[in-house]
Amino acid sequence: MEKVPGFDVVRDLPKMGYRGVESCELRFTDCRVPSDALLGEREGQGFAQMMRGLETGRIQVASRALGVGRAAFEDALAYSQTREAFGVKIFQHQSIANYLADMATKLTAARLLVHDAAERVGSGARSDLESGMAKLFASEVAMEIALNAVRISGARGYSPEFDVERYFRDAPLMIVGEGTNEILRQLITKELVRRLSHD
Repeated sequence: MEKVPGFDVVRDLPKMGYRGVESCELRFTDCRVPSDALLGEREGQGFAQMMRGLETGRIQVASRALGVGRAAFEDALAYSQTREAFGVKIFQHQSIANYLADMATKLTAARLLVHDAAERVGSGARSDLESGMAKLFASEVAMEIALNAVRISGARGYSPEFDVERYFRDAPLMIVGEGTNEILRQLITKELVRRLSHD
Protein backbone atom coordinates (compact mmCIF):
# COMPACT_ATOMS: atom_id res chain seq x y z
CA MET A 1 0.00 0.00 0.00
CA GLU A 2 1.25 3.47 -0.88
CA LYS A 3 2.36 5.55 2.12
CA VAL A 4 -0.01 8.44 2.85
CA PRO A 5 1.76 11.54 4.22
CA GLY A 6 0.64 12.31 7.76
CA PHE A 7 -0.67 8.81 8.45
CA ASP A 8 1.25 6.38 10.66
CA VAL A 9 0.59 3.09 12.41
CA VAL A 10 2.10 3.92 15.79
CA ARG A 11 2.01 0.62 17.66
CA ASP A 12 0.21 -2.66 18.16
CA LEU A 13 -2.26 -2.71 21.04
CA PRO A 14 -2.25 -5.83 23.24
CA LYS A 15 -5.67 -7.12 24.30
CA MET A 16 -7.07 -9.39 26.99
CA GLY A 17 -8.85 -11.54 24.39
CA TYR A 18 -9.48 -11.71 20.66
CA ARG A 19 -5.74 -11.95 20.12
CA GLY A 20 -6.20 -13.37 16.63
CA VAL A 21 -7.48 -9.98 15.45
CA GLU A 22 -4.83 -7.28 15.28
CA SER A 23 -5.51 -3.93 16.92
CA CYS A 24 -3.25 -0.92 16.54
CA GLU A 25 -3.02 2.78 17.26
CA LEU A 26 -3.27 5.10 14.24
CA ARG A 27 -1.99 8.66 14.08
CA PHE A 28 -3.16 11.33 11.64
CA THR A 29 -1.05 14.50 11.50
CA ASP A 30 -2.21 17.03 8.87
CA CYS A 31 -3.20 14.04 6.77
CA ARG A 32 -5.01 14.92 3.54
CA VAL A 33 -7.14 12.23 1.96
CA PRO A 34 -7.54 12.52 -1.82
CA SER A 35 -11.05 12.86 -3.26
CA ASP A 36 -10.74 9.55 -5.12
CA ALA A 37 -10.60 7.81 -1.71
CA LEU A 38 -14.17 8.93 -0.84
CA LEU A 39 -16.24 6.11 0.61
CA GLY A 40 -19.81 5.99 -0.67
CA GLU A 41 -21.47 7.82 -3.52
CA ARG A 42 -21.59 11.46 -2.38
CA GLU A 43 -19.68 13.78 -0.10
CA GLY A 44 -21.51 14.62 3.10
CA GLN A 45 -23.22 11.23 3.39
CA GLY A 46 -20.60 9.73 5.69
CA PHE A 47 -22.63 9.87 8.89
CA ALA A 48 -25.67 8.17 7.32
CA GLN A 49 -23.41 5.51 5.81
CA MET A 50 -21.72 4.96 9.15
CA MET A 51 -25.07 4.55 10.91
CA ARG A 52 -26.22 1.97 8.34
CA GLY A 53 -22.89 0.24 8.84
CA LEU A 54 -23.50 0.13 12.59
CA GLU A 55 -26.73 -1.80 12.03
CA THR A 56 -24.97 -4.57 10.13
CA GLY A 57 -21.92 -4.29 12.40
CA ARG A 58 -24.06 -4.94 15.45
CA ILE A 59 -25.55 -8.01 13.82
CA GLN A 60 -22.03 -9.18 13.05
CA VAL A 61 -20.95 -8.66 16.68
CA ALA A 62 -24.09 -10.46 17.87
CA SER A 63 -23.23 -13.35 15.55
CA ARG A 64 -19.71 -13.54 16.96
CA ALA A 65 -21.15 -13.49 20.47
CA LEU A 66 -23.38 -16.39 19.49
CA GLY A 67 -20.33 -18.30 18.29
CA VAL A 68 -18.40 -17.71 21.51
CA GLY A 69 -21.44 -18.56 23.63
CA ARG A 70 -22.17 -21.71 21.68
CA ALA A 71 -18.56 -22.90 21.85
CA ALA A 72 -18.45 -22.32 25.62
CA PHE A 73 -21.78 -24.09 26.07
CA GLU A 74 -20.79 -27.10 23.97
CA ASP A 75 -17.48 -27.42 25.83
CA ALA A 76 -19.25 -27.25 29.22
CA LEU A 77 -21.96 -29.69 28.13
CA ALA A 78 -19.40 -32.22 26.89
CA TYR A 79 -17.29 -31.88 30.04
CA SER A 80 -20.35 -32.30 32.27
CA GLN A 81 -20.93 -35.71 30.68
CA THR A 82 -17.40 -36.96 31.45
CA ARG A 83 -16.62 -35.43 34.84
CA GLU A 84 -17.96 -37.28 37.87
CA ALA A 85 -18.63 -35.99 41.38
CA PHE A 86 -20.24 -37.93 44.21
CA GLY A 87 -20.64 -40.99 42.00
CA VAL A 88 -22.53 -39.41 39.08
CA LYS A 89 -21.78 -37.32 36.01
CA ILE A 90 -21.94 -33.68 37.03
CA PHE A 91 -24.74 -32.83 34.57
CA GLN A 92 -26.97 -34.92 36.83
CA HIS A 93 -26.50 -32.48 39.71
CA GLN A 94 -29.34 -29.96 39.75
CA SER A 95 -27.11 -26.88 39.98
CA ILE A 96 -25.13 -27.91 36.87
CA ALA A 97 -28.28 -28.99 35.03
CA ASN A 98 -29.82 -25.57 35.74
CA TYR A 99 -26.77 -23.82 34.27
CA LEU A 100 -26.90 -25.99 31.14
CA ALA A 101 -30.66 -25.55 30.63
CA ASP A 102 -30.40 -21.77 30.98
CA MET A 103 -27.39 -21.62 28.66
CA ALA A 104 -29.19 -23.56 25.92
CA THR A 105 -32.40 -21.55 26.28
CA LYS A 106 -30.65 -18.16 26.16
CA LEU A 107 -28.53 -19.22 23.19
CA THR A 108 -31.67 -20.15 21.28
CA ALA A 109 -33.33 -16.81 22.13
CA ALA A 110 -30.18 -14.90 21.09
CA ARG A 111 -30.02 -16.79 17.78
CA LEU A 112 -33.64 -15.88 17.01
CA LEU A 113 -32.98 -12.20 17.74
CA VAL A 114 -29.94 -12.25 15.43
CA HIS A 115 -31.91 -13.95 12.64
CA ASP A 116 -34.74 -11.43 13.00
CA ALA A 117 -32.35 -8.48 12.73
CA ALA A 118 -30.53 -10.02 9.77
CA GLU A 119 -33.80 -10.64 7.93
CA ARG A 120 -34.80 -6.97 8.38
CA VAL A 121 -31.47 -5.78 7.01
CA GLY A 122 -31.80 -8.24 4.12
CA SER A 123 -35.23 -6.83 3.28
CA GLY A 124 -33.84 -3.29 3.17
CA ALA A 125 -35.76 -2.15 6.26
CA ARG A 126 -34.24 -0.11 9.08
CA SER A 127 -33.02 -2.43 11.79
CA ASP A 128 -31.42 -0.19 14.41
CA LEU A 129 -33.87 -1.46 17.05
CA GLU A 130 -33.56 -5.12 16.07
CA SER A 131 -29.79 -5.08 15.57
CA GLY A 132 -29.37 -3.25 18.88
CA MET A 133 -31.49 -5.80 20.71
CA ALA A 134 -29.66 -8.70 19.07
CA LYS A 135 -26.23 -7.32 19.93
CA LEU A 136 -27.24 -6.39 23.48
CA PHE A 137 -28.80 -9.74 24.30
CA ALA A 138 -26.34 -12.01 22.47
CA SER A 139 -23.29 -10.33 23.98
CA GLU A 140 -24.66 -10.45 27.52
CA VAL A 141 -25.60 -14.09 27.00
CA ALA A 142 -22.13 -14.92 25.66
CA MET A 143 -20.52 -13.39 28.75
CA GLU A 144 -22.87 -15.22 31.11
CA ILE A 145 -22.38 -18.54 29.32
CA ALA A 146 -18.59 -18.14 29.24
CA LEU A 147 -18.57 -17.49 33.00
CA ASN A 148 -20.85 -20.44 33.69
CA ALA A 149 -18.72 -22.67 31.48
CA VAL A 150 -15.77 -21.78 33.72
CA ARG A 151 -17.88 -22.62 36.77
CA ILE A 152 -18.90 -25.98 35.32
CA SER A 153 -15.32 -26.74 34.28
CA GLY A 154 -13.85 -25.87 37.68
CA ALA A 155 -10.11 -25.24 37.82
CA ARG A 156 -9.82 -26.66 34.29
CA GLY A 157 -11.85 -23.70 33.02
CA TYR A 158 -9.32 -21.22 34.39
CA SER A 159 -6.34 -22.78 32.66
CA PRO A 160 -5.13 -21.51 29.26
CA GLU A 161 -4.58 -25.16 28.33
CA PHE A 162 -8.34 -25.41 27.70
CA ASP A 163 -10.56 -23.43 25.35
CA VAL A 164 -13.04 -22.35 28.04
CA GLU A 165 -10.50 -19.89 29.43
CA ARG A 166 -10.18 -18.24 25.99
CA TYR A 167 -13.95 -17.93 25.55
CA PHE A 168 -14.07 -16.16 28.91
CA ARG A 169 -11.43 -13.67 27.70
CA ASP A 170 -13.06 -13.20 24.29
CA ALA A 171 -16.66 -12.62 25.43
CA PRO A 172 -16.25 -9.12 26.98
CA LEU A 173 -15.27 -7.58 23.64
CA MET A 174 -18.78 -8.14 22.30
CA ILE A 175 -20.24 -6.16 25.22
CA VAL A 176 -18.18 -3.05 24.42
CA GLY A 177 -17.67 -3.41 20.65
CA GLU A 178 -19.86 -1.64 18.05
CA GLY A 179 -21.45 0.51 20.74
CA THR A 180 -21.40 -0.37 24.43
CA ASN A 181 -24.43 -2.14 25.80
CA GLU A 182 -25.13 0.85 28.04
CA ILE A 183 -25.43 3.09 24.97
CA LEU A 184 -27.48 0.44 23.15
CA ARG A 185 -30.03 0.37 25.94
CA GLN A 186 -30.56 4.12 25.44
CA LEU A 187 -30.81 3.71 21.65
CA ILE A 188 -33.27 0.84 21.97
CA THR A 189 -35.53 2.88 24.26
CA LYS A 190 -35.33 5.92 21.97
CA GLU A 191 -36.28 3.81 18.94
CA LEU A 192 -39.12 2.12 20.82
CA VAL A 193 -40.57 5.55 21.66
CA ARG A 194 -40.07 6.79 18.09
CA ARG A 195 -41.83 3.80 16.57
CA LEU A 196 -44.67 4.01 19.06
CA SER A 197 -45.25 7.66 18.18
CA HIS A 198 -45.44 6.77 14.45
CA ASP A 199 -48.00 3.99 14.90
